[in-house]
Formats: sequence, C-alpha cells, structure tokens
Amino acid sequence: MLLKDKVVIVSGIGPGLGQELSTLAAKEGAAAVVLAARTEAKLDIAEQEIAELGLGTKVLKVPTDISNVDHCRNLAAKTEEAFGRIDVLFNSAYDPGSFEPIDVADLDGWRRSMEVNFFGTMQLTQACIPAMRKAGGGAIVMIATMVEHKPLATQGGYGSTKSALRNATKHLALELGKDNIRVNSAHMGWMWGPSVEGYFDWQVAETGRSKEEMIAEVCRSIPLGSIPDDADCAKAAIFLASDYAASVTGAGLDVNGGEYMPV
Repeated sequence: MLLKDKVVIVSGIGPGLGQELSTLAAKEGAAAVVLAARTEAKLDIAEQEIAELGLGTKVLKVPTDISNVDHCRNLAAKTEEAFGRIDVLFNSAYDPGSFEPIDVADLDGWRRSMEVNFFGTMQLTQACIPAMRKAGGGAIVMIATMVEHKPLATQGGYGSTKSALRNATKHLALELGKDNIRVNSAHMGWMWGPSVEGYFDWQVAETGRSKEEMIAEVCRSIPLGSIPDDADCAKAAIFLASDYAASVTGAGLDVNGGEYMPV
C-alpha cells in the first residue's frame, strides 16, 4: 500500500502508462484517484477498470487539456473541493509530436508539443502546488523519457521538450523542498503497450520490415532482454511518489531495462 490514503491526480489518462498509473494507484491504497484527459471516453474506461478492482477507491473524472491553463486550475480546484487535498500528481500527459529528422522538421509541430509537454505540465504543476502546501507536502512525478539521454532518430522534437521539463523539475525540487514537496522524474525507455505497438506498426508500413525483426533489434540493446511492460514501468513512478522515496527529490530514475546507464 505505497499510496495508502493519498489523493492522487493522473494526467494523460489513456491506453498505456496513464491508465496503468491510475489502476496501480488504486491497488496501492489511494483514497481517491482523479483522472484527467481530453477524451471523456478514456476517462470512462479508466474509471471502470478501477471500479472492477472492488477496492472502494473514489474516482473523480475531469476532462482536461493541460495546454489550457483554465483547465489546469479547474482540475486542481475540483480535486480539492471533492477530497480536501492533493497529495500526488503524476504528470503523464504528453504530445509525441511528429517523427521527423530535425533538418526537415516542422518547427510549428515542436511548438505544439512544447505547449503540452513543457508549458502544459508546468501549468498543471503550478495549479496543484497551493493545495500540496496546505496539506503539508506532496509528491510530483514527471513522466520523462530516455530520449533525453540517448537520442533516437526522428524524436528530436519530443526529446527537446522533455529535456526542458527535466531542467525545470530540478529547479522545482530545489524551490519546493522547504514545503516538503518532492519533485522527481521517471525516464521511461521503450514501454510495451499501445503506443509502442502503434509505432512498430507504423514502421512496418514505412519500411516494409517485419515487426518481429524490429522488436528483436530493439531488445538486443536492452540488457534485460525484452521491452519493459508499461505496467512495470508504472511501478517505478509509483515508488517515486511513495513514502519509500521520502528522501528523494530532484532525481531522475531511469526505467529502461538497462538500455541507458548514466555515468
């Protein structure tokens, strides 16, 4: 019960990591899980999955576009109104942008990704901080990416937005420490789930190579020998939000099966 009795917000609810974070938060004892995404149908699916656990976890669904500052403030206000506090924020919402080499990339696409991945995440974080201060502390977990450390061709735009977020995360950790608010990043590598499956399907159509061949190529660079499942990756983020990481702030936890090992 790593999140026992906590009020938890998860942005970016949808098939994959966001949904895994919400159900795992419920399994780990959260008193309430607040679901945020632009698409209401995705919120409904996540709500149903939590209900099927039979744990009695309270659920609040708030349709939210984090690139809209009023949506972010509304999400924080509705959470506090319903449950009286905010203990944990998982910033999982993101815009992957388009996969293009930088020399021909549409930089307007980079700007759109930055509005979500950086400015949107900052807006939601700012909106939640006052409630955490009133509660005497909290934990914020940024869902980051291995691409910040290990460049992957055609993902320069996405990696750049997340690199900006990582820098802000360290500054936030420094500034919010006095309020007992911890801020950390979980740097995900390849995660087996709907997004990665879709990526491989796209590559099959673009290159004509077999999916099995491309997956095997990726796995050869991962010491543990397989693409980590998104449910397992969610566990690392849950750890950073839990009291087991009570002395951890400003950290970046690499969650990639050993594909990238910082010096």
